[in-house]
Amino acid sequence: MGLIFGKITVETPKYEVVQSSAEYEIRKYPPSVAAQVIYDPSQFKGNRDGGFTLLANYIGALVNPQNSKPETTAMTAPVITKTSNSEKIAMTAPVEEGERNYGLVKFAGVATDKVVEEKVENLKKSLERDGYKVTGQHLLARYNPPWTIPAFRTNEVMLPVE
Repeated sequence: MGLIFGKITVETPKYEVVQSSAEYEIRKYPPSVAAQVIYDPSQFKGNRDGGFTLLANYIGALVNPQNSKPETTAMTAPVITKTSNSEKIAMTAPVEEGERNYGLVKFAGVATDKVVEEKVENLKKSLERDGYKVTGQHLLARYNPPWTIPAFRTNEVMLPVE
């Protein structure tokens, strides 16, 4: 029942808060490993949560694992979405990444394209105003499953910074 009300019951990545302000937070993440799937979002008719099911099936959270081993991997949060021509969706848990810094803003509700674009623009302006260099495209971090009541969802928009 807790998942419906936004309770996060899975492992989340460790990080160090480098700076915190009313507008954003800068975090340093140590090297990590992530399970990742790449998919065409049109196969889910615009449903941003479609990739969640694909990834959950890959790691074996909902069905038998649909990966090459087949090996079950523990569910973790957040689920990270990186948008381009195709979308990548990943969880911190087996694609190795080095240490990295992100500027981010946390928000509740449904992470619609419009909401995400607005958060990214405001975050980018604030970071650049304060002397940070944005070094890549944004990531959308969603901490709750799609069935969580929207008002209780935890989301973050993240921009890599130097």
